[in-house]
Amino acid sequence: MATASPRSNPRSHPGEESPPSWFGPGLGDSEAGALDEAPQPPGSEGDSQFFFFQQPRRLVNVGGSAFLRLYRAFLGARMALGLALIATLMLAAMLGSSTPRWTLMVCGLYALEATALWLLPRLQRSASVQTLSRLSSPQWLASIGFDLALFGVLHVAERNAGVNYGALFVLPVLMAGVLTPRLLALATAAMAALLMLGAATWAYLFGLEPELRLTQAGMAGMGLFVVGLLASELASRLAREERAARGSMELARQQAQLNRLVIDEMQEGVLVMDRRGRVRAANPAARALLGEHQAVRTAPFQMRGVPAWEPLVRAVEQAFVEGRWPEEGRDISLRFSPDAQRGLRLRMRFTRSRETQASEDLCVLFIEDHRNVLARSRQEKLAAMGRVSAGIAHEIRNPLAAIAQANALMAEDAGDAQQRQLTSMVAANVERLKRIVDDVMELAPGRPPQAVPIDLARLLPEICADWARTNGLPADASSLLRLSLPPGGSWVMFEPEHLRRVVINLLDNALRHAPREPGALHVRLQPGQGGEILLAVFNLGAPIAPEVERHLFEPFFSTRSRGSGLGLYICRELCERYGARIDYRRHDGATQAGNEFLLSLRRSAATASKQAHS
Repeated sequence: MATASPRSNPRSHPGEESPPSWFGPGLGDSEAGALDEAPQPPGSEGDSQFFFFQQPRRLVNVGGSAFLRLYRAFLGARMALGLALIATLMLAAMLGSSTPRWTLMVCGLYALEATALWLLPRLQRSASVQTLSRLSSPQWLASIGFDLALFGVLHVAERNAGVNYGALFVLPVLMAGVLTPRLLALATAAMAALLMLGAATWAYLFGLEPELRLTQAGMAGMGLFVVGLLASELASRLAREERAARGSMELARQQAQLNRLVIDEMQEGVLVMDRRGRVRAANPAARALLGEHQAVRTAPFQMRGVPAWEPLVRAVEQAFVEGRWPEEGRDISLRFSPDAQRGLRLRMRFTRSRETQASEDLCVLFIEDHRNVLARSRQEKLAAMGRVSAGIAHEIRNPLAAIAQANALMAEDAGDAQQRQLTSMVAANVERLKRIVDDVMELAPGRPPQAVPIDLARLLPEICADWARTNGLPADASSLLRLSLPPGGSWVMFEPEHLRRVVINLLDNALRHAPREPGALHVRLQPGQGGEILLAVFNLGAPIAPEVERHLFEPFFSTRSRGSGLGLYICRELCERYGARIDYRRHDGATQAGNEFLLSLRRSAATASKQAHS
């Protein structure tokens, strides 16, 4: 039974190839345990993974592989045949028929060997597709070869025409046709046919109806070849069906595992519930939302009987009764204690479409914290507002330029001090409006930013020096600004002008809240623990109030009456464009108590690689 692509036996010696078989290595024990090797649920079998895998695992593990099931079935048939031969001979002796003692001994030996091979599992462990594919293997000799030898002895030595042992050859030929390659199955049929022809020749020598025996041997030999070919074809079909089934099961297992991994990593909670309120599967996000301070235990678990979960149970029961659920979801509130409650947005999907008009046993709940829903809505509104603001700012530029030009012409003709004061006020407010427009346009969507490698150890002193000159700060030891740089270069990926904008915004903000004393501002550059570069802007000053700290990076939030509220918001947006991060933290100490804004900048990969090799 040769297949199209022979496979080598992993247990054979190096360089030795086993003959092909319909039942290839992919359908043996290794694949029978494929689903067993899948990651098992942590703790008990109550995890969602068990819910996803229990049905495929049950289907695959029923009875092992087809090869082992058929092999054990043939061993049982051999034992039954041996016992039937002993019973037949004993019954014939009781009825007065003369049975040679040696015949009874041969049949007893066959029954004893077949029974031992069937009852002792350790004699079956080494049986496989590869071992039964070789004539010299002990497994083939102990089953098919042993049958051919004993049946041949019985058929050749028994010259009584009333007893025909030729039909016994069907069992080894059928076993070879199902469990061995086609070529070996045909060889087994040929050996059986030769034994029958040998018995006919032996009868010819003794003159026992040679024509009849030769004719019977020829017809029986052709029948054995037909049996071997048909068994081989049926075995090939069975192997193809099993291969297809196991391939589909493996794909289903992989898809289920992929779905489980995706669901476990989702930020949104996912619950699989039935109409009795029993949770069949739950991802970590859902278990965290159902608990007050810690996640609930793994599924399955019952939701009924817990007072905090009653609103959720009632919502599910209502959905099963009504048979529908709003697409946008519904909001419920879980009250864990009088002072602790959590709002949830529920979206539900049933296991089958509602057009079937059938009762649903399972539903899938998508759970999300209501605060996240509101935050996402605010972000969408801010994004829409940013696009509108960018359009408005673009339209303001032209009339603003005309106002500035007209004010400059009026300033040239201003004769008295009052007119000059008015024109200076107009000019100051025009500049303020220009800065606001520039800030808004900076956040407008445009072409993707191009980050380039920047050596902060060289660029940062230049930025700080320009900023100090602009603000009239001295460059000696009495200056408010201190700068600390590590030895060597500090290469990051950023756009130079945008980085200058971020640093100047942070310095301006620090200067407004720092006392006027030497070293009140401190800019520090150092490597981070995760491979990034840390840029810290520190200022001595009073701590920021908690109600202000919550809104630090929100747009249009400012503690100054004439502030635009876009400075820190622009810093955060620019950092996110280039894969950086900005955070605020408070430093409390005896001498260095103050506020610090910390930038985590992405290190330049090419430069870091060069430094690692140098």
